[in-house]
Amino acid sequence: MRVELGTAIIPSAQVLEEMKGSTDGAVCVFDGIVRDNTCGRMTLFLDYEAYEEMALSQMRVLAAEALTRFPIRDVALLHRLGRLEVGETSVLIVVASAHRGAAFDACRWLIDTLKKTVPIWKKEHFADGVVWAAGEPFPDEIVAARETRETHE
Repeated sequence: MRVELGTAIIPSAQVLEEMKGSTDGAVCVFDGIVRDNTCGRMTLFLDYEAYEEMALSQMRVLAAEALTRFPIRDVALLHRLGRLEVGETSVLIVVASAHRGAAFDACRWLIDTLKKTVPIWKKEHFADGVVWAAGEPFPDEIVAARETRETHE
């Protein structure tokens, strides 16, 4: 399990290669990058801030929970802080598993849960102003699938 929070550039390709194991049939990657616009507004750059001690602790808990909740072998969860330019990686999640379904499920759960629960905030700097971004809610199909799974457990 690898969990990191900091200002250094995230080495996405290197982390992916390090995560691959001989028992894995799948490695699922979520590489969140800074896009050049949001809702038609031109993005200049993003600033990420966090309650670092708590965020890192919660990220470790999430990674550990993913390892027990899903049949996966390993998790890497890295988030960058500070000023990020368009095209740079802000968050990287890599999940290694024997089977693709578990890897996809764990990866999706990790990014959705991280965005909803970990104290990391994004300030978006646009050509026409600045806003603090709200996290995206869980998609309805993920909430329904989780509720169905929990009912059957």
